[in-house]
This record gives sequence, structure tokens and C-alpha cells, in this order.
Amino acid sequence: MRAVVITEAGGPDVLDVREVPEPVAGAQDLTVEVAAAGVNRADLLQRLGHYPPPPEAPPWPGLEVSGTVLRVGPGATGSGWRVGDRVAALLPGGGYAERVVVPAGLALRIPDGVATIDAAALPEAVATVWSNLRAARLSPGETLLVRGGSGGIGSLAVQIAHALGTRVLATAGGPLRTARLGPLGAADSFDHRLPGLSDRVLAATDGQGVDVILDVLGAGGLAENVAMLADDGRLVVIGLQQGRRGELDLSALMAKRAAVLGTTLRSRPLEQKVAIMDGVRRHVWPFVADGSVRPVVHARLSFDDAPEAHRLLESGEAFGKVLLLP
Repeated sequence: MRAVVITEAGGPDVLDVREVPEPVAGAQDLTVEVAAAGVNRADLLQRLGHYPPPPEAPPWPGLEVSGTVLRVGPGATGSGWRVGDRVAALLPGGGYAERVVVPAGLALRIPDGVATIDAAALPEAVATVWSNLRAARLSPGETLLVRGGSGGIGSLAVQIAHALGTRVLATAGGPLRTARLGPLGAADSFDHRLPGLSDRVLAATDGQGVDVILDVLGAGGLAENVAMLADDGRLVVIGLQQGRRGELDLSALMAKRAAVLGTTLRSRPLEQKVAIMDGVRRHVWPFVADGSVRPVVHARLSFDDAPEAHRLLESGEAFGKVLLLP
């Protein structure tokens, strides 16, 4: 079968379409004919040699796919999956391929009304958002700030938190991008390219600050994030776009009785991922089914255009997800 492989660590041009071995399914697995694979920042890091796949994953990138079930393993027959079912799935890697295998517990049925290809924009983002909002103990009526609301994860985070009854604020780069956050559910949006972000967020919350921040910046946003937190606020770091190491004023954190949380998804044990996806299935997927949460897709490109897909994500130009199609 064909897959997009990393020929060596480096820039986007190291991606190439080559023949690779067919995936070998276990008893608990589904074999899926891939319609599309989502492109994530973790894929960019893997291409650069900074984020090697776990031992059980193929060496080529791809953390989420959508497609059609080709085979149901003998140990997965009780899950209700049948050949021909439409599926969106979370993977430890190997999604940039014509076929994948996935544990049945990491697979979601694509609801009517959602295109099979576009469903590839959902699994990684909804699992990341749901697990982190749970970790932050976000409650209806609280206020969430999504930093990077126009990204693949951010655009889903705005929708999911709004559907869960949270007041959502979000940041993006430029007025055209911030204007698109309102229809997704943001009560207010802020251009992070302008100065005084913390002052504008505090003004929008009557000086109280936000209860939870979902942050993709990492080290570069620490001080500003703490300044925007309310008393007993929680900062959840899910990305490191502005660095791994930063300086934190612990007295400011202590004065607000605030907490800093950090999580990853890919490195979790399978049983934890299955538990997260079960939560997604019960608490988030109904919003996808009724249209309250929808995939936001910036571009759909072929496997042969994988270098361009990575350039597009790296540029910051994409609003929502970039998808690769076999």
C-alpha cells in the first residue's frame, strides 16, 4: 500500500509517497480503508526528528483518520462494528497511509450529516479537548479562554466548550480570523497580534479573569496567562509553540490559588486513551451528531501534496484542520 513516509529528519520536502507493508491487525482491531488523515503539529515535530512514534506505531506520521471498516477482528465483534461502517479513529501514528489498523475502543462512528473525509479533522482534537477540559474541571457557567482558537484543536475547543455551557473567549491572529470565532461559539475574541491582550481579557471579564485557559504557546505565554487567570483559575498547557522553558512568578500563581496543568495524549497507555474516547463518545459525540460541533477544514490535499500540507500548517495560515487524502 502507499503511505507518506519521512525519508530523513528535515523540512517538508523529506516527505515522500512510497510503498510500505500492509498493517497487521490484532484480534481487537479494526482494519480501515483511509479516506483522509488529519495533519497535526505533532506530525511536524516527528518530521523534524523531535517526536519519535511509540514502539507499537508505524514509522510514518498521522494521528487520526476517517474511512470505512474493511475488517473487524474476532475480538472486536462484540463492539457492534461491521464491514462498511464509516469510522473516525485516533491512532498512535501511521495515519498517512491507504489503510490502518486501530483498536475498536479508539474508533468513533461518523454521524449522518458529517462527510467521511471531513470527519478526519475530529478524533485527535476532540480527544485532546475533552481530556483537558476534564483535567481542568471546567464547569458550566465558568469562562474558558482558548489561545489559538483558529487552529485545528482551538476551533473544536471553542465549539465543544460552548456546547457544554461554558462562556468561551478565544484568541487568533488578525481581524479576519477573530471574526470567524464568533459563529463557532466564542462570546468574545481577541487579536493576539495587538498589544495589551491581558488587559483586554480582564476588561471582558469585569476584571475577574478567566477560570480556565487552554494554551498552545507554552513557555512564551506563561506570565500573560497567569495575569489573565481568575482566583482559583487553571492554566492547561497543551502545546509548546513558543518554547519549552520559561520563567514563572510563583507568587502571582499563589496569590490567585491557581494551578498549572500539562498533558499529552499520544504517549498515554492504550487503556487511558480508550477511557478518553469513551468520554468523547458519551459527552461530545452527541454534539457532533446534532451539528452543534462540526469539523472545520481549511484544506484537503492529496498524499502527493504532503509537503505543501506541512508548509501550510507551519505557516499559521490554516484556519482549522488540513487533511491529506490517499
